[in-house]
Amino acid sequence: MERSTLSAAVSGDHFAPRKAAALLAAVITATALCVADTAARSYPFGPNTRSVNDLGNQYVPFHAHLWDLLHGRADGGFLVNWRSGYGSSFLPDFGTYLSSPFALLVGVFPRDGIDLAVYVVTVLKTACAAAAMAWLLLSLRRGRWWGAGLLGASYALCGWSVAVGSYNPMWLDGLIALPLLCLAGEWTRQGRRPLLGVLVVALVWIANFYTAYMATLAAGLVLLLRLWLARATRRQRLVAAGRAAVTVLLGVGLAAPLLTVVYLGTKHAYPGRLVRFRPVPTEDLLARLLPTTYSFSSPAVYAGTAALVLALALPFHRRVPRRVRTGWTLLTVAVALSLQWGPTQLVWHAFATPQGSAYREAFVLCALLVIAAWHALSYGPPDPRALGAASVLLVLITAVASRSALVHPVTWAVFVLAVAGALGGLAILRYTDGGRGADGRLRADGGRRVVMAGLALALLFGGQFGEAMATSAVATRLRLGHMDDYAPWGARQEAQAKVIARADGWPRYRTDPGREQTVGNDPLTVGGQGAQYYSSLTSDVLSRTLTALGGGWNSRGRSLQSLDNAATDAIFSVGARVHSPPDPHQNWFDQDGSGPTVTRQDVPPLVTLRPSGAPAAGWGPSPYRNQELLLGARVYTVPRITVRTSKGLPPSPDPRHPGLLVGVPDPGTTRQPTVTATCPAGSEVYLWAPHFWGTAQLADGGPTGRFRSDVRVTKIAAMQRLGTVPASGRVHIDLTPNGTGTVPDGAVGCLDTARLHTAVARLKATGATRVTVSGDSVSAQLPQGSKGVAVVAAPRIAGWRCAAGDADARPAGEYHGLIAVPVDGSATTVTCTFHPPGLRLGTAVGAASLLTLALLSGLAAVRRRRRAAPPPTTTTRPREPVTGAL
Repeated sequence: MERSTLSAAVSGDHFAPRKAAALLAAVITATALCVADTAARSYPFGPNTRSVNDLGNQYVPFHAHLWDLLHGRADGGFLVNWRSGYGSSFLPDFGTYLSSPFALLVGVFPRDGIDLAVYVVTVLKTACAAAAMAWLLLSLRRGRWWGAGLLGASYALCGWSVAVGSYNPMWLDGLIALPLLCLAGEWTRQGRRPLLGVLVVALVWIANFYTAYMATLAAGLVLLLRLWLARATRRQRLVAAGRAAVTVLLGVGLAAPLLTVVYLGTKHAYPGRLVRFRPVPTEDLLARLLPTTYSFSSPAVYAGTAALVLALALPFHRRVPRRVRTGWTLLTVAVALSLQWGPTQLVWHAFATPQGSAYREAFVLCALLVIAAWHALSYGPPDPRALGAASVLLVLITAVASRSALVHPVTWAVFVLAVAGALGGLAILRYTDGGRGADGRLRADGGRRVVMAGLALALLFGGQFGEAMATSAVATRLRLGHMDDYAPWGARQEAQAKVIARADGWPRYRTDPGREQTVGNDPLTVGGQGAQYYSSLTSDVLSRTLTALGGGWNSRGRSLQSLDNAATDAIFSVGARVHSPPDPHQNWFDQDGSGPTVTRQDVPPLVTLRPSGAPAAGWGPSPYRNQELLLGARVYTVPRITVRTSKGLPPSPDPRHPGLLVGVPDPGTTRQPTVTATCPAGSEVYLWAPHFWGTAQLADGGPTGRFRSDVRVTKIAAMQRLGTVPASGRVHIDLTPNGTGTVPDGAVGCLDTARLHTAVARLKATGATRVTVSGDSVSAQLPQGSKGVAVVAAPRIAGWRCAAGDADARPAGEYHGLIAVPVDGSATTVTCTFHPPGLRLGTAVGAASLLTLALLSGLAAVRRRRRAAPPPTTTTRPREPVTGAL
């Protein structure tokens, strides 16, 4: 032990070294992240946004909605989110994105500082992961507190953290969970803190079940290795493993009320794509061990050069017991190999292939590298033989990695400096360790050795800080260039929020934030109640319903867009609609410089009455006819169309989708592809072309319809309004493709607004006279004698139960994807209440786990009391924990 550690021990503060190490690791981590973002000129230290991909589309908006919930400004509660998807189940989203205790911190920030709040939470989570790992290392084995702090920061600043976790903040809870679960494993091994161990498991599973599952697997492997290394009997090992299993079961059981809701939410979600795992080449895997390498589709297993050198030196470190170095080396290698094999990849991801990055468990390997490095350092710095062997392995790794395209000149510059700092620091540290005698006192040349020790620490900490900062900065810059990005809260969102607040009339009618979206979850960000909704739990019924009505989506059907259509606005009671210029941050189209405006429309109430025995036919191929099916009236003319290419020729059919292929005109051609048709004069023209990418406009002028799709069908375009049919009745649409796309048969629909107004008037006359909406229910007052089917303009997601009058509540019926309740004329009220599927089951499991935990705690207390007061004629020998020289 060092002098500070001895002093702390004398003073009675057994945890002082761990506290110092945890604080050091947290400070290094937070500082490195902020300096890296400053170097990358990233928000909040520069003009570059950090809201890339799902961070801008999902996570920041969901945190904004949490802010509204905490401040009583949300439409809905923790069960139903009335802002998104015309009414969605919120508890599964909460359990997926917002259940971390850190998420509550957004409530102390101003609403327009939501991006800053998420950034602070991200930095704080990463710093806490560093502190937790530093604490764990000193719990596994005593050693230099500053070494534990250094390696704790290496873990928190690993490649997975800065390249993946930084824009998936809910996954960072898994980065914290792994060392905490390993600590809980130590307690079960020693028979200590059983209640705290269960609470730790419950907390991390509630915070983020997805990465907690991976962390639990990793902690289980660590515990098994620790039990194998322990000097204990087979029975003692089995008892400790049994205690650990009970701890996990009870902890997961306590988290069950949330876990079951999320699990069943995924079962009702729109299905994602089936992805086949393909391991990355060996050179790419090894390249990701080096600093400043970046790739979305390869495992980010960089854990710091010093940690890597120590881990490579462990098998050759003669001060470390053979059993210890063999065990940790084999475990680390086995986990590394598991990343490259399909079956074990499925195990790491709970038997569900990830639809994004395939290596979400890479932080586990980073943790094992750091723990292996700690065992190499805690027994004393490696000798020249071990460092030499590690250097040879490092050269081999570098030689193979140099063949990877992920390695670039900056990598070599940073890596050379990091290697010099790591090897130089460890070599000098080994020399300074010889400056003390057997009694721990400095020898004659101890003063010089103290100076050298300071140099060693400067090299180690300087190298680690510099390469971690560079790796984070490079990842931030490259991520911005490879992914979609979105502007933080600014003037655009401020203007939208003000306009929506003035127009809002919920629940008399909905206010849609508009077709011109800023992010995939605009309603959560700026308010209103729209179709827009992006979540991993977007319901299947909502996605299919809106697609059948002509809606568009991204992310393979899980990011639904607003549909600017008068008929669907009537169906879903959208009485106010915001129109904004396209987001200038996207730089997709020219800007007109105008601000948001609002158009209003007379719409039926949220609950309407339809006749009994309505046709139960499913969706047809035409979205115009599908809209009429829901509306209950014929309002469209769907004419035959003529499509011509830029050469004036009939296009060929598309082999992938029903329709005709149109492509980009040849260079120098002034003509564009066209669509022509004949419709009643004065009707509104709509174009439906889900697999077209480009713009469309009537030859006589009118609004420009913008369509965006792709050949991989990760996104389809929504139906667009193009203007009014001229007096001639001739509809001529000019297309400007950005790529090859498809115009389907029946692409043009002409809406008769007079017929629509008549249909709306009929629905208003027979619909609800008053509608009340809460966080989990909808109640409507109907006219006397109402007969037929009361239809709530909300998707019939699983969990709705309804009753007419005083009748018993039953699972809600379905009217073409919407909530339906039969009424026979005797009832004048309809009430629907939402219960998330799985909540009752999860609550029962949680209650049983809590009761079991209370009984076990009571029995343990009784046993402790009996041991504390043994019979006077007997001598009680305390039970020895499963420990040993590890």
